[in-house]
Amino acid sequence: MKKMVIVILFLFTFLLLVYKALDLGLIWFVYPSDEKYPIRGIDVSSHQGKIEWNLVPKKDISFVYIKATEGGNFKDKSFLLNWKEAKKQGFKVGAYHFFTLCKSGSEQAENFIQTVPKEIDSLPPVVDLEFVGNCKERPNFENVQNEISIFLDRIDSFYNTKTVLYLTNEFIEKYLGDQLFDHPVWIRNIFIHPNTFSSLEWTIWQYKNTARVEGIHAPVDLNVLNGKIESLTQFSNVR
Repeated sequence: MKKMVIVILFLFTFLLLVYKALDLGLIWFVYPSDEKYPIRGIDVSSHQGKIEWNLVPKKDISFVYIKATEGGNFKDKSFLLNWKEAKKQGFKVGAYHFFTLCKSGSEQAENFIQTVPKEIDSLPPVVDLEFVGNCKERPNFENVQNEISIFLDRIDSFYNTKTVLYLTNEFIEKYLGDQLFDHPVWIRNIFIHPNTFSSLEWTIWQYKNTARVEGIHAPVDLNVLNGKIESLTQFSNVR
């Protein structure tokens, strides 16, 4: 019995240390080649608290995506300050919207448009399509695709660009399949390279969600760009 207790305590301590190491960004699962993917970026929201943009290292971070809105009426409280300060420091900056399955595409598009400035030097907008943090509703396949299509048409038209689709493999399998609306893809996979078991064409890859970056006091997501920065900006002003 005593040995069993010791083993349980050991396992508990080990798992706690692993969790802490992951949370601190000391270990992760994939290490994209610096030579192959030299252009890196972060995505942030109010969860990162007050960011000291003047301290964020430009030699490591080339582009920034900032959460602007969610659903039909939520606006991130840190968006405008982050948007202004990140641009002031010379970063390539874009905004993203967290798409909820509980609201219509048109309603969500208007929320984003009312919040995000239309500035020609900005990166293309992003729509975040995933289940984590989403509402409990799971509408049918056709309904979700229709609402996403409505959102994209409105945003693309207003910002004169092609919106980037931030996707998880789970969301693709459930609601998209091969229907990616002819838009660039930002894929999240923190365990393996996106093309290990897939031929998906992607522009951005989020490979880590617990990075530590100077000037940001909370863990942050890290991303690599597939190609040069022009592979992002080429989608702007195309319509």
